[in-house]
Amino acid sequence: MIRLKNQNGFTLVQAIFILVVLGLLGAVMVRLIGVQSSTTTFALQGARAYQAARSGLEWGAARAVAGTPCNGIMVIGNFNVAVVCNNQQFIEGPIAPYRVYQIFATATFSNYGSPDFVSRQAQMKIKFP
Repeated sequence: MIRLKNQNGFTLVQAIFILVVLGLLGAVMVRLIGVQSSTTTFALQGARAYQAARSGLEWGAARAVAGTPCNGIMVIGNFNVAVVCNNQQFIEGPIAPYRVYQIFATATFSNYGSPDFVSRQAQMKIKFP
């Protein structure tokens, strides 16, 4: 029977290996939790930007129906909202002429290129005599 000598410390190598693997696994888990948290935050900011753009559409529609200029830039919450209105008049045969307004609203948060930049655009058409 052959005996191997100097095997002292082999358990120490296994323990260090297990600690390194568990440390890397912990680091990956922390990273995943951070990504999930930021994804939720960006989704919420996107929904807020969309609602700000919808508010801009409503503002533009109210101005168009009132007969006042409906182009403008406003601040809703922390969002800058730009509203642009285009109108056309149509005449179809003996029917009275009517107008069609096409309204675009773009809501933005922060500056383009920054990590927290969010932008949403919405549009609508309104037809009335």
